[in-house]
Amino acid sequence: MRDRVSTGLTGFDRVIDDLRLGDNVVWQVDSILDYRRMVDPYVARAKAEGRRLVYVRFGDHEPVVDDDPRVVVHRADPTQGFEHFATEVHNLVAGEGKRAFYVFDRLTDLLPYWYSDLMIGNFFKVTCPFLYELDTIAYFAISRNAHTHQTVATIRETTQLLLDLYRVDDRLYVHPLKVWQRYSPTMFFPHHVRGDEAVCITASSEAAELFTSIQRRSDRPDNWTVAFGQARDALSGSPEEQEPVKLSLMRMIIGRPSRMFDLCARYLTLADVLTIASREIGTGFVGGKSVGMLLARKILDRDGGDRLAGLVEPHDSFYIGADVFYTYIVQNGWWRLRVSQRTPEGFYAQAPELREKLLAGTFPGHIREQFVEMLEYFGQSPIIVRSSSLLEDGFGNAFAGKYESIFCVNQGSPEERYEAFENAVRRVYASTMDQDALDYRMDRGLADRDEQMAILVQRVSGDQHEDDFFPHVAGVGNSANLYLWDPDIDAEAGMLRLVFGLGTRAVDRTVGDYARIVCLDDPLRLPPTTYGDEKKFSQRRVDVLSLTQNAWTTRRLEEVLPYDLKTDTSFFASVDRQAVERMREMGRRLVGTPRVLDFRRLLGDTEFPGLMREVLTLLSTVYEYPVDVEFTANIYSGSDLRVNILQCRPLQTRGLGRPVAMPEPADTGDCLLWARGNFMGGNVRIPLDHIVYVRPLEYLRLGEQAKHAVARRIGVLNAALRGRAVMLLGPGRWGTSTPSLGVPVRFAELSNMAVIGEIASRDAGFMPELSYGSHMFQDLVEAGIFYVAVFDGEEDVAFHPDRILGLPNLAASLAPGEDGLDDVVHVVDATGIEVFSDITTQTVLCR
Repeated sequence: MRDRVSTGLTGFDRVIDDLRLGDNVVWQVDSILDYRRMVDPYVARAKAEGRRLVYVRFGDHEPVVDDDPRVVVHRADPTQGFEHFATEVHNLVAGEGKRAFYVFDRLTDLLPYWYSDLMIGNFFKVTCPFLYELDTIAYFAISRNAHTHQTVATIRETTQLLLDLYRVDDRLYVHPLKVWQRYSPTMFFPHHVRGDEAVCITASSEAAELFTSIQRRSDRPDNWTVAFGQARDALSGSPEEQEPVKLSLMRMIIGRPSRMFDLCARYLTLADVLTIASREIGTGFVGGKSVGMLLARKILDRDGGDRLAGLVEPHDSFYIGADVFYTYIVQNGWWRLRVSQRTPEGFYAQAPELREKLLAGTFPGHIREQFVEMLEYFGQSPIIVRSSSLLEDGFGNAFAGKYESIFCVNQGSPEERYEAFENAVRRVYASTMDQDALDYRMDRGLADRDEQMAILVQRVSGDQHEDDFFPHVAGVGNSANLYLWDPDIDAEAGMLRLVFGLGTRAVDRTVGDYARIVCLDDPLRLPPTTYGDEKKFSQRRVDVLSLTQNAWTTRRLEEVLPYDLKTDTSFFASVDRQAVERMREMGRRLVGTPRVLDFRRLLGDTEFPGLMREVLTLLSTVYEYPVDVEFTANIYSGSDLRVNILQCRPLQTRGLGRPVAMPEPADTGDCLLWARGNFMGGNVRIPLDHIVYVRPLEYLRLGEQAKHAVARRIGVLNAALRGRAVMLLGPGRWGTSTPSLGVPVRFAELSNMAVIGEIASRDAGFMPELSYGSHMFQDLVEAGIFYVAVFDGEEDVAFHPDRILGLPNLAASLAPGEDGLDDVVHVVDATGIEVFSDITTQTVLCR
């Protein structure tokens, strides 16, 4: 039996058989003064008994506890959102420990900050059990008729005492609705509170008279629904009258004031915001990816003129609000784990457990119903479930590739399609605990920032071709070309990374396959490594959605090109004349015509490249910042071009920088590296502290497990050398998933480097590939890491690793290990060595 505690009102103590340690007491009130009438005797008794008394202050109303040195006043901040507030209160309660007595302000006062009743219920659901475990007493209040039945039901289910407090004809009545594990024959009658006494009203006539004088209502709509309903009434007003209403709704659905918020305020109308809300499941912010997509489309619609507006494919996306993410965690009982994971000690340690739980939870019934309605809307059209976290795609933080996006091919019975969709949502939620996402947040100082996960659900752009579904082309576009290999390239014209089929091959580094790099000032210009071997450096596999397999899959180009593409295949592929000639010379009979994906007609005979240049220029002009977009394009009815802008975010870049005074070497043999072109990072002069060199031939001789060990060794060095200027050189592709093509590091294992170089070795089969526009590329740009591709042995390239191999190897002292890799990984003190680059002459130098 828990210890008994007094409310401070002797008569009412008898009614409820006293309070017990652990009780949470919720008062439904009409006014804050009535709440104070019950708080005063409770506080007075707690002081008299020498209790530890804490007043949690956050409401806009007058204080309900007077200033007193015997009362600890904690001012909690609800303006930072649910998680910040709930965690702050959790930490407060944990710090105060057992048997503290609490008074909380009226919970209804959180609605202006959180907008949703759902989150009030969530807060109580995570706070009340913790208070109970610590044998506290806590007083709360909610305003009567201000919350939905569902919110009140959540509170009733969780609290130990729920009490209605009425004032009628200046008389105060208490009607207990729930008193946990206590009972008496008169406990649940109304009681008239008179001084220290509580007089039970048992007579039917008196009780009926009392309750008929109290105004009751049917279920009140959620505060969210009320706000948007009232906003619709404002549509009939003038633009000036609509503006404050629009801004108020944007703070509910777009986010807190920021640079992106200001851009949205310029372009979105009240009607636009209401349309977004009408397609939202749950409540809360729609997240950065959704905001970026919506803003870009609105800019093109308003400022792009009839030409751009007519060429942009419409969208009918849905949004799963960020509040659903928290509700999912709270309703499944994982909030305590979530709080623990957000601590410095638990950030990595608790993530695997939370990730596993996120993959296996259940959604509230009202959310499941909205999921079903959305899936009924899409029917069997393929959809993609995309992360759209609060911090994603804003100025400063791209989170490129850090969270999941899951295709739902959407075939099968309604039950099967629903299960696949729910699992996709769970996987996106679970990706918040992935190692790469955690590393990104830690490296960028975001570990303690509120990172709610909203979700963007988009119809997959494209069409059905045979038994597969895919767009004609897709890719990534940048308004600023950061990777120049020719001094004649106009960096401001922009660049595309273009693929045939789904865009997954444009954002992920693929093995033995290459996207088409398009300089928009001269779309048919090819990178220098492509000349003479266009087939080798072209795309040979196509990502599609298989309607028969109900799955994302990859097909050989030769399988897909014979499909009825509903347009001319020559827009994308040309006859591979070199292959035809070789077959003829060898006397072999051609079976079908070999083709190469060069997009020559799409880039040379259609308005597509010009259109994309206009799109990127307009968006970057409005953003006043370079932009990065993901897009698809389809050619309907033979030549009717439509472009779909799937995503738009600021392209995080330091710019080209000022020209530097680059020394002219008398002999390139005196340099570690000298080359023309094939670098990214602008004009730089970087004095180095260390150089880390992975020796290509020694690396080549390693088994696959040892190659992964090299990657881990690089990660240790990356951490050990943090804060110093380090150049990392290695064979082939950094960050590849295939060790035979390069070193399979995660980005977090090279994130502290100042310079990285990818070294070509034709003998060993290593070939650099920046994968312009890929997630690895985005990471390099965002981190400000200078990149250079070293085509050793090519004209205009001089590379002399012997200049550092003769220096002492510091690898063992900086990254001790018994992996036997000291002859593979060579680390030197690089004091006095500098890296220079010059955009104008397209020269990079390390000496």
